[in-house]
Amino acid sequence: MKTAETIAQLLDQSTFQKWHFRIWMLSAAGIMLDGFDLFVIGLSLPFIQQEFALNSLQLGLIGSSAILGTILGAAFFGKLTDKYGRKTMYLLDMALLIFFSVLSGMAWDFWSLFIFRFFIGIGIGTDYPICATYVSEFMPRKIRGKMLISAFALQAVGILLASFTAFAVMKFYPYDSAWRWFLALGALPAGFILFFRGIVPESLRWLLHQGKIKKASRLALKLFKHEPKEKILNLIQNEKTRIETKPRFCSLFTSKWLRNTLLATLPWFFMDIATYGMGIFTPSLLTHIFPKKANASLNEHVFYAIESSLFLNAFLVLGFLANLFLIEKKGRIALQKAGFLGMFLGLLLLSIFYEAHASGTHLLMIFAGFILFNFTMNAGPNATTFVLSGELFPTSIRATGSGFAAGAAKIGATIGILSFSLLKDHISINMLMLLIGLMPLAGWLATHLFRIETKGEALLN
Repeated sequence: MKTAETIAQLLDQSTFQKWHFRIWMLSAAGIMLDGFDLFVIGLSLPFIQQEFALNSLQLGLIGSSAILGTILGAAFFGKLTDKYGRKTMYLLDMALLIFFSVLSGMAWDFWSLFIFRFFIGIGIGTDYPICATYVSEFMPRKIRGKMLISAFALQAVGILLASFTAFAVMKFYPYDSAWRWFLALGALPAGFILFFRGIVPESLRWLLHQGKIKKASRLALKLFKHEPKEKILNLIQNEKTRIETKPRFCSLFTSKWLRNTLLATLPWFFMDIATYGMGIFTPSLLTHIFPKKANASLNEHVFYAIESSLFLNAFLVLGFLANLFLIEKKGRIALQKAGFLGMFLGLLLLSIFYEAHASGTHLLMIFAGFILFNFTMNAGPNATTFVLSGELFPTSIRATGSGFAAGAAKIGATIGILSFSLLKDHISINMLMLLIGLMPLAGWLATHLFRIETKGEALLN
């Protein structure tokens, strides 16, 4: 192996150690909360609609309120993360999640719940660029893609955690106000994450870029105990001469970085229209397939949604595992394009068979559509868009670029949720599935046009 001549190369060539795992785990846990929130609001919506007597627009706004906050959190606080440091925002976003999760469980009307969940979204949105940046900047080059994928895979774990949480709550509290506990209990995992994030160091790359040489020296000596002290200090001193002028937000749209920005942003935007439109309303779609459940109580409907979704959610996990195995072999772009095609085919099956579900054959094809959509989404773009957002930009604008991409994606998510909520009462579900299916095709085209492969490449500094 070539001898490291910079701190960045030392980080890239490092062997995986306990501190790598600690940073990965506490970053991935933030992504887990996004999965928890995505699924738990879907289970809560029927209860909320009944209690607050919401119309279709209000229902869609509650479903997308956290997503709207995510747009602001990702785009605005991503820039602040580049300015004030990764760790400051790393702690602040969890504090927001704890406080407003508790308040969400105490909401008294449409507007209070909308506002509380909007602030939850700000916390989640802030965590996206920070987690991608932290993992990208600390992990060894040869496993960076795998560690980013495995971090994002905890989104599926969060969905499963939400399922089990809702199941447990309704087992011991089988009332229509159970949704309040669904939302409020999100504060518990956020509390644990906040406590342990206190021991995570600031990003070494960020400290060096900001010219904080003393802090960088202390951290580097702590992280690389096996290296000679003089070597570390010499590398740190050499970094002094490489500190550049801090780029601004507009740097993302200069000729140098525009292609990177478009690749990080557009495929993620198109994917989230489909991902969140389907994700929020999957429980409702599943219960509609079986007419015999039509006269069941609201509690029974939610229980059935949990049981059906647990089976399909298993394919989210399997998709992430497939991506984890293939990401450093096939590369980001190939997996992203293949995943988009699989998502389209899954939605095409649903558009053909969903409303003709009387026979066993049609029912099998419906579940095949859901399975294909979930598996290829996570084996492809739901994982690779996150990875690319953390790899396509230099240290000075990494969180800004990643945050802008995540914010644009959540605009897509909002469009997906509101469109689904408003259109499902005016057009057939089959036609709606076909319209959503156009989004993965657009994501495939954007990926192909602006493709940049980052597999095995050194992180930009």
